[in-house]
Amino acid sequence: MNIQIKLFASLLEKLPENADRFPVTDGTTVGDLVTKLEIDPQDAKLIFINGRKGALDSVLAEGDRVGLFPPIGGG
Repeated sequence: MNIQIKLFASLLEKLPENADRFPVTDGTTVGDLVTKLEIDPQDAKLIFINGRKGALDSVLAEGDRVGLFPPIGGG
């Protein structure tokens, strides 16, 4: 199955070339995806799946759009 990946800010450098149709196997979680993309799980602070808040243990489905944001600092 294929998903779409969107990475933001400092995570953008990890975006694969095939991010629009990234292949994953059934049962893949966001945590599995983060590991496959070589992103430190602590750097995937905000997770969205199809525009809704997700988590590292969320299981992905065919056609899902996954957005990952790093921790945001401010003052």
